Amino acid sequence: MKLRPLHDHLAVERLEEGEQVKGGILIPDSAKEKPQRGKVIAAGAGKRLQNGKRIALDVQAGDNILFAKHGGNEITVDGCDYLILQEDEVLAVLHDAQGHKTKKAA
Repeated sequence: MKLRPLHDHLAVERLEEGEQVKGGILIPDSAKEKPQRGKVIAAGAGKRLQNGKRIALDVQAGDNILFAKHGGNEITVDGCDYLILQEDEVLAVLHDAQGHKTKKAA
């Protein structure tokens, strides 16, 4: 099944953070915080204004992003978990040291 967000919405796959260890104690999955980093899988066509024009999104499919901790709606499609966010909920697009957008998990 193909997922196509509407308007200014994004389908995001969370990127796993590294294993969390505090003081030599392994934290169980149930106690870990959900990552705030993700990869945009699909993006809508843009926000529609009252006059009918569309504003293109700054975020594109393939971008790695940072988003608000409690933002978006979690969904499952074909056994894969996604987060549906509005572009306004994206805090930043991740770039490497040379200023290029990151395309893989760092």
